[in-house]
Amino acid sequence: MSFEITKATKGERVKFNNPNPAFYEALGYNGMQELMYKFYDEIYHGDIAHFFPQDHGEFEEVKKRNTKFFIQICGGPSIYDDEMRGKDLDQYMIDIHKNFSIYLKSRDEWLGTFRSVLMELDIDQAIKDDFWDYLDKFSKLTVNRWPKESAYLY
Repeated sequence: MSFEITKATKGERVKFNNPNPAFYEALGYNGMQELMYKFYDEIYHGDIAHFFPQDHGEFEEVKKRNTKFFIQICGGPSIYDDEMRGKDLDQYMIDIHKNFSIYLKSRDEWLGTFRSVLMELDIDQAIKDDFWDYLDKFSKLTVNRWPKESAYLY
């Protein structure tokens, strides 16, 4: 699979499954942390860096917190529960993104960065494909700013 970014449409009902725990099993805690830190370090220098704190120390805290989310959603230990305040993990993450103006192009940039780190990952392709399917579908739910016509903004 080439990790295709599928089109997101306003009002689309998105059905997704959480990643297969085989993704976490293949990487383990340390491998997940390494993958996510690499991803966020690339994001920090990309076109959507403005979504994150520019203070390096604050950014490191966001990176750690978001890594815990991905570890837990992929079947790792329940280490994100304190941040969720009793909400469903997926709904909590959707709610967090409401605080940002996320356009289609922002989603594409986010997924494109994930694509590059996943392509370097040396695990079974089917496991990576399953994780990508989750990222592609779930990210549609984070888009909250839609173009009026053909504008394609960050």
